[in-house]
Amino acid sequence: MSDTLEFNEIYQEVKGSWNDGRLRFSKQTVVFKNNKTGKVDSIGVSELTQAQWRRVCLGHGIKLCTTTGHIYKYDGFKDTDLDKISEYFKANYKVELMEKDMCVKGWNWGTAKFNGPLLSFEVNDSPAFEIPLSSVSQCATGKNEVTVEFHQNDDTEVSLMEVRFYVPPSTGDEGSDPVEAFAQNVLSKADVIQATGDAVCIFRELQCLTPRGRYDIRIYPTFLHLHGKTFDYKIPYTTVLRLFLLPHKDQRQMFFVISLDPPIKQGQTRYHFLILLFSKEEDISLTLNMNEDEVERRFEGKLNKNMSGSLYEMVSRVMKALVNRKITVPGNFQGHSGAQCITCSYKATSGLLYPLERGFIYVHKPPVHLRFEEIACVNFARGTTTTRSFDFEIETKQGNQYTFSSIEREEYGKLFDFVNAKKLSIKNRGFKEKKGMKGNDNMYSDSDDDQHDAYLERMKEEGKIREEGNDSDDSEGESDESFNPGEEDDDIAEEYDSKASASESSADGGDSDEDRKKKPAKKAKFVKERKPRKKEKKAKDINAPKRPMSAYMLWLNSSRDRIKSENPGISVTEISKKAGEMWKQITKDKKEEWEGKAEEAKKDYERAMREYKESGGGSSSSSKKERKKKGGKNEEKKKKKSGGGKEKEKERVTGNDSFKSREFISSEESSSESERGKGRKRKGSDDEEEAVSTPPSSEESGSD
Repeated sequence: MSDTLEFNEIYQEVKGSWNDGRLRFSKQTVVFKNNKTGKVDSIGVSELTQAQWRRVCLGHGIKLCTTTGHIYKYDGFKDTDLDKISEYFKANYKVELMEKDMCVKGWNWGTAKFNGPLLSFEVNDSPAFEIPLSSVSQCATGKNEVTVEFHQNDDTEVSLMEVRFYVPPSTGDEGSDPVEAFAQNVLSKADVIQATGDAVCIFRELQCLTPRGRYDIRIYPTFLHLHGKTFDYKIPYTTVLRLFLLPHKDQRQMFFVISLDPPIKQGQTRYHFLILLFSKEEDISLTLNMNEDEVERRFEGKLNKNMSGSLYEMVSRVMKALVNRKITVPGNFQGHSGAQCITCSYKATSGLLYPLERGFIYVHKPPVHLRFEEIACVNFARGTTTTRSFDFEIETKQGNQYTFSSIEREEYGKLFDFVNAKKLSIKNRGFKEKKGMKGNDNMYSDSDDDQHDAYLERMKEEGKIREEGNDSDDSEGESDESFNPGEEDDDIAEEYDSKASASESSADGGDSDEDRKKKPAKKAKFVKERKPRKKEKKAKDINAPKRPMSAYMLWLNSSRDRIKSENPGISVTEISKKAGEMWKQITKDKKEEWEGKAEEAKKDYERAMREYKESGGGSSSSSKKERKKKGGKNEEKKKKKSGGGKEKEKERVTGNDSFKSREFISSEESSSESERGKGRKRKGSDDEEEAVSTPPSSEESGSD
């Protein structure tokens, strides 16, 4: 048996919401890590007093009790996991895993038992349901009734508001009231904050960015009290996830950030972060409202009765001792200006992005904290407003995207090196690096020769696309094929290029020598060969035999109805996901059977395709005819455009009969105005037809 047991997709209930995570059993500890918040629960093996295996709503679950009175419940196990976990407990733990059945009779009459932080309602010594008293927000009493109210969780679609217990009058000792006794047992373990006694210390008029305003912060042994002019907030230390101490870019101020889960509420607004702003120059002398012996016994040297120093140092030191959590500071990242942060904008608000050792944090509006383990990939994108900046995009595994824009271009190299060193997946990484990363996302090239500037390459690609777009505008009707003067289709390009045809004729003498010198340069651009920007899509032959299915698709078609019947109401995407999981669990012999069927289908397809081609199907004659038809349509369109250009030239000619353009003279519509020089004009039109039909030789183009 291995030293550890690990399980994924295990769920922990927190105030009515199921939080998924990973559970690991080792010889020393039982560790559960919350995927949403990253919070870790660690239970020492020596602290375990009881372990139960129970059938619950999410399959099967484990209930663990400790010597400190805490109870941990984890659900989401499969029925087959019981033997494996039970054997591991027998081999490594002193506690035996016992099976406990829940009462499912649906009775509403039973016995209420208080077991540490749990209220268990039992029917015939079997628990019907359990209430974690830490989820209780208030307890009210009536004549023979106790009403228990609960904290509400924003992550749940449906929340339990309250539960009422009927407590029958006692027939024994008249001195004790059973209703009051019940209520006191609930309130003793409930999460009800009562500001009793004196505060340990008070910080006056601290500047708070979220929620905005100036607050007096009163430090109590179990909670934090923010007292402002308008609002008051009471924050239990159990809701504090992380503490951050971040230097401002101006090096004169400090941010102290407190991460909260669940957040504090004000109406419909939720504050997941409490952000305080301090000046480095502000000092304070602090005296704790406790005697020295009590301070030494409670804080074990972390705090003293009398302390003095910078205000931000005192606040962070007191919070660290009371919350018992480490303070996160920026790592060894340094930006272009030497600061440990990057100036950027998020949701049209300017702020600071801090690259940390295990994540990113953005302050201050709105605050965002992203851990590396929840990041799927990052992307460096071109700035939308100016080329002097770029955007940094982060995509999480849950599909959320965060875009930090307007970052100075000088910060790109430092940020790219930091992301590369932390082995985060870069979305727009170069082809060579992607090829080296294939099959292992955590492998990155560290050599200087292989360094790839993804942003620079992207700029080059966009420049090429713009150049191609300009070239296509200059040569309006130009085809994607290279220009060869000897081919028959050359007359289309010559006819469409009215300036080129005019330069070849010498009858009018209207063109100057300078114009003739400029024309060959334009022809050189026209002759230049370019790769086609867009490949023609291959036409699909609808009469050809259909391609054979793979082994997986054959199995899926045969199993689809069974999956639907076993999972009524399942969607199409969920069917594919479920089928993928089932295909992975199929035995090798079964897979070989379907692969054999797929191989037979492939042979049948090859035979049918061979017969189809022998019978004359799929020949290239049809595609050639279609291309000719398309070519004819394009020629007609271009002629129409050319005719429209001649009509415009005709309109530009005024009443002066001494000068007329060649297009006007050669047009058939101008016969009514050209009767006086009919023979001369006809000769000129014949010369033009000859010039158009006869392509210029290479010597003539060179002489021009």
